[in-house]
Amino acid sequence: MKLAIFAALVSAAAAFTAPQAVKQSTALNADAGRREFFGTAAAAAIGAFGVAAPASAVVDYEALAYLGGSNVVDLNNANVRVYLKMPGMYPTVAGKIVSNGPYASVADVYNIKGLTAAEKEVLKKYESRFAAFKPSPDYVIDRINNGLYR
Repeated sequence: MKLAIFAALVSAAAAFTAPQAVKQSTALNADAGRREFFGTAAAAAIGAFGVAAPASAVVDYEALAYLGGSNVVDLNNANVRVYLKMPGMYPTVAGKIVSNGPYASVADVYNIKGLTAAEKEVLKKYESRFAAFKPSPDYVIDRINNGLYR
């Protein structure tokens, strides 16, 4: 992978250099041409890698434990299957939760249209196990179907 990136950088740098006159190669100047080529390639590689800034990607989601790995569940990012651990939640109430988010607070979950009194009682039973973190695009996309099948 690094070799491919290096090759792409060198070829991109070469595309922006001015064309030079073709020199005649003889046995006397062959070593000088090789030396010049490798010197230029080394300078381009050092310049390309020395200037490149490191990526600032999010490696770990700070609320990862609340996606199903603890007793507390994030209402905005957790998958529908997390609610299997809570009897009475899956599939009906869990489906309504993941379909109607995001929620600013845990109390917002009671404002879902179409919740019956029995479903509100189930929500009340597990309310202490809910949290409402900021929705993350990496996890919101998989809330209804994360592609895991039995």
